[in-house]
Amino acid sequence: MRKLFYFLLFQLFVACSGKPSGPDAASLAAQAAKVYYDQLLKGDYGSFVDGRYQPTRIPESLRQQLIANAKMFVAQQEKEHNGIKSVSVTDGRADTAHHVANAFLTFSYGDGTKEQVVVPMVEVKKVWYMR
Repeated sequence: MRKLFYFLLFQLFVACSGKPSGPDAASLAAQAAKVYYDQLLKGDYGSFVDGRYQPTRIPESLRQQLIANAKMFVAQQEKEHNGIKSVSVTDGRADTAHHVANAFLTFSYGDGTKEQVVVPMVEVKKVWYMR
């Protein structure tokens, strides 16, 4: 009985002595993707476009085209599904060695349907961007 007690005490000590766990890379990437899509749904197309990783600064004309594409996407979803009503995080998978992740989001549409989408993400200087 005494050996069992010491064994359980040792297991408790090992379990409690680890580093405090914070959010992992996969959850951070998934939450970042959700924030970008929430901005899109609020009509903040510029912030959505700025959430895409661009290794170099893009010309303003290209940025405006990307904003127009985002507006068209929202309009298309409105026409086909009565709009995207909410975005939720389903899962996230990260490769921390390569600073990339896949965020799995669920779009809930106005017509009652749901769709799971994969958003590829890349981490640059501790910030997660859409690829």
